[in-house]
Amino acid sequence: MSDVARHAVSGQPAPPGIGERLRKDYFRSPQQALISILGLGFFAWILWTVANWAIFSAVFDGDASPEECRAASGACWTVIAQRWRIILFGLYPFEEQWRSALACVTVVAMVVLSCLPSSWTGKRLAAIWLIGTALFYVLMKGGLLGMPLIGEERWGGLALTLFIFVTTCLIGFPLSIVLALLRRSELPVISKGIGLFIDAVRSLPLLSILFAFAVVVPFMLPQWLQAGKLYRVIFGAALFFAAYQAEIIRGGMQGVATGQSEAAKSLGLGYWQRTSRILLPQAMRNALPATINQFVISFKETSLVIVVGFFEILASGNAAYGTGDWTFAYREVYAFIALIYFVFVFSLSRYGAYLERRMAVGEL
Repeated sequence: MSDVARHAVSGQPAPPGIGERLRKDYFRSPQQALISILGLGFFAWILWTVANWAIFSAVFDGDASPEECRAASGACWTVIAQRWRIILFGLYPFEEQWRSALACVTVVAMVVLSCLPSSWTGKRLAAIWLIGTALFYVLMKGGLLGMPLIGEERWGGLALTLFIFVTTCLIGFPLSIVLALLRRSELPVISKGIGLFIDAVRSLPLLSILFAFAVVVPFMLPQWLQAGKLYRVIFGAALFFAAYQAEIIRGGMQGVATGQSEAAKSLGLGYWQRTSRILLPQAMRNALPATINQFVISFKETSLVIVVGFFEILASGNAAYGTGDWTFAYREVYAFIALIYFVFVFSLSRYGAYLERRMAVGEL
């Protein structure tokens, strides 16, 4: 039965059709109609300009010369066809780039497995992330199973971007839970001290933290405590992530009714049982939108490591067009890199929206 028939049987007025809604929302008055038409025309002009540059007037021939690309009025995707290895793998040795590609596939598979409802237990998620990260590291580093040893200074491209993002979240998320719980401590010394620490980290730009861990920390620690530059930068990024995520989780905890904790106490549940079974699950549910947003921000902020000397995907893109033959094709390279960021970030945001819908109907 159609919506119109159902409303006719029930005696309720039928909902307005698409044409009626468009007229009501965009063409209610002559002024509104004029603005709508001008806005639609402007949008169509932008869409046609981009499509004409990227598709209709573009050069797709992978063997085209730079001179042929310069003569074209559209985009030159030849630079991507000829330089995609530099963009995706950076300084990684050419003959070993299959390892970098397999490492990227490992990260994607790890994320996909984490998104499956059957994996939503603490032990399974921990196993997936620890095993996946270890496999990624072995593939990139080598030294086992006959794979040559490749130092972190030669890592680059998409694999390095994913490694920084994954390890930042792997270290930062558990640390954020600890910081959030300590800030809610009943001991004033602990709660105020942790609060001061979180506010101090949040008041600093991420760029200054990366510089501090990359350059300043080696002068403050003995040689045996100094890790590699990459790992110091990752720890600094994880600390920054944890400070922001701790406040997000604390906000989620404040949304949990205090009566639930008191009821759990009356049932004889200890602190860890109340926290792990009642407080944290509801806090994570309340904080889900902000948490997804924090993950998205952290993924995009991996591009900042370029300023401390790492060859992540943005630096690799700069090298791809940085030679004398392809300096004019920077727009195409940045468009390709933007597409890679869009695929990862859009997929993450859509998954977050799926989780919100799932939680809204009480299926979790």
